[in-house]
Amino acid sequence: MTLAAPAAPAFNWRSLLRSNDAALAVALVLIVGLMIVPLPPLAMDLLIALNLALSIGIMLLAMYIKQPLDFSTFPSVLLLVTLFRLGLNIAASRLILLNGDAGKVILTFGDFVVGGNYVVGVVVFLILMIIQFVVITNGAGRVAEVAARFTLDAMPGKQLSIDADLNAGITDEAGARVRRKAIQAEADFYGAMDGASKFVRGDATAAVIIVLVNVVGGFVIGLVQRNLTLLGALQTYTLLTVGAGLVVQIPALLVSTATGLIVTRSTSETSLGTDVVGQLSNFKMLVVVTVIVGVMALVPGLPPVPFLLVGGALGGAAYVVWRAERRLALAHSLTPAPAPELEGPEEMIGLLAVDPLELEIGYGLIPLVGEERAENLLRRITALRRQMATELGLVLPKVRIRDNLRLQPQAYRVKIRGEEVARGELMLDRYLAIPGSDAGNAGDGLSGIATTEPAFGLPAMWIAEAEKGRAELMGCTVVDALSVLSTHLTEVIRKHAPALLGRQEVQEMLDRVKRETPAVVEGLVPDLLTLGEAQEVLRNLLRERVSVRDLGGILEVLATSARLTRDPDVLGEAVRQAMARALSNQYRADDSRLHVFTFSPQLEATLKASLGPADRGLGFQIDAKLAQEILARVGEQMERLAQAGHQPILLCPRELRLAFRRLVERSLPNLVVLAFSEIDSGTQVQAHGMVELPEGRQ
Repeated sequence: MTLAAPAAPAFNWRSLLRSNDAALAVALVLIVGLMIVPLPPLAMDLLIALNLALSIGIMLLAMYIKQPLDFSTFPSVLLLVTLFRLGLNIAASRLILLNGDAGKVILTFGDFVVGGNYVVGVVVFLILMIIQFVVITNGAGRVAEVAARFTLDAMPGKQLSIDADLNAGITDEAGARVRRKAIQAEADFYGAMDGASKFVRGDATAAVIIVLVNVVGGFVIGLVQRNLTLLGALQTYTLLTVGAGLVVQIPALLVSTATGLIVTRSTSETSLGTDVVGQLSNFKMLVVVTVIVGVMALVPGLPPVPFLLVGGALGGAAYVVWRAERRLALAHSLTPAPAPELEGPEEMIGLLAVDPLELEIGYGLIPLVGEERAENLLRRITALRRQMATELGLVLPKVRIRDNLRLQPQAYRVKIRGEEVARGELMLDRYLAIPGSDAGNAGDGLSGIATTEPAFGLPAMWIAEAEKGRAELMGCTVVDALSVLSTHLTEVIRKHAPALLGRQEVQEMLDRVKRETPAVVEGLVPDLLTLGEAQEVLRNLLRERVSVRDLGGILEVLATSARLTRDPDVLGEAVRQAMARALSNQYRADDSRLHVFTFSPQLEATLKASLGPADRGLGFQIDAKLAQEILARVGEQMERLAQAGHQPILLCPRELRLAFRRLVERSLPNLVVLAFSEIDSGTQVQAHGMVELPEGRQ
């Protein structure tokens, strides 16, 4: 059996001919053809009319746009129009030198504007070139250069402003992307305008050279080839050359003016004409100018009629503006106040939205958010989001920052899902000095305001800047108010990370893993575990500050263990066993050891015997007095480790770990409880003590 090859798709010539790119390519070819192929005088007249129409259209479009980026293709259009004008110059020069005839338009234009006098024509042409080259072209090029430089210099600040709005929740990712694209487009536009203005200057220079070449060449051709008299050759070729130069350079002047309008145009909601008339329609200004012009009509020796006519016109304009202002004021006074609209269910639903994470500040702390600060709160929050993503694997939601007049001026509070979880007070004009372990009691030798460090509850003191150096010499840790707030916010987020991990966030995390390694997720959620059960496992890990950044590894453990049980507590313990290396590295001290304390054999046996079901999984069936005594002895061991400079870690059997962690999580939240099976085999462990049973219970 023979298989026929598929037929190649037919080329669609019709769609190609209709495309805008094809039309532009044909136009470029025709422009280049002007410089090579001789044109008849009739075609020259047609192209001159087209050039004049294009120039007028470009200038009007520059006036009607609301912002420069509305005509973002102007640099390219300017290059094409300049190339077209140069082609017309070459074609006109060819006709003048070959035939002594460049068409009716150039001849009529020269006779009408120049008046048949080539000397007047040369003077008018030179004045026109001076205006275009020295004033408009030079000024537009300078403005374009300055605008490009300032736009590029302002880009970092604008990018930081977008990041700040994104972190504060003022805009979303899509809006930030649009704003970044607009900033890039603005920088590209002004950079292109800076380069395009050089073409306009070069075109003006070339026009002067072409006129000189045509005059000299025509003079030689008239004398040598056409046997004209000296005066006849000079009049004929000079008149045609100057007429052609004026016909081409007047549109060039219009395009140069459009260039100046574009680069000096500021962003507005209306056209340039509307803005100019609206801003110049000032009644007081018009009245004063009318009086001044009227007084000048009375000066002896000056003709009074022109000044009276101008003064009358300005007075009429002032009257029109006054009538318009009175009509507008009357309309405002007669317009009834809008009745308050009744809010429907759709409007009320917006009031029910609760921000996951919110920071309220008193009005005295508003300077912390200001863009004028080199380091402000918004940038700290951006760094905090990166830190939490790296440390805990948690992508923080947008931190909503609001000023609250009900708070004290220097106070702030942190809310999670609408409920307050922490608060504090700052002093922006002072530094917080926190004594170290060898710095003695807070306030010894320092003058300031005693307080408590909000993140860890340590005694501290607000000191003046003059005391900063002495406090550091005394072994104190000295930080500014912004650092105090950001540190407190960091600890609050670490403590309440489980509450910030909602189902939507878990679903987004699973979707990310599924895109990268789909085999890890497939068959797990929702086949073996529901989304809520997976969320509870991750929350259990975050509750003890265990990072969930390696979500792929966590899901692999869940896929294996979920076939045996769906209990989130048991699954969380299974994940912890698999993360033994990560847990050991997390709590290893600088000497590469784990410094811990353990249970005595008697207490361990007692706790194992009392282990039983409770409200939240397993718990200890012991009386309250014994529990209090055990907690007191655990607190003593924690104090010894802390005084030795180590993080308090309790090492216990696997079956006791979760139950004991829940026993101490409220009273001793800083205690790290690890199981023996959660220690990596390559980690050295140094025990510093044991928790004994109270006397009489051994």
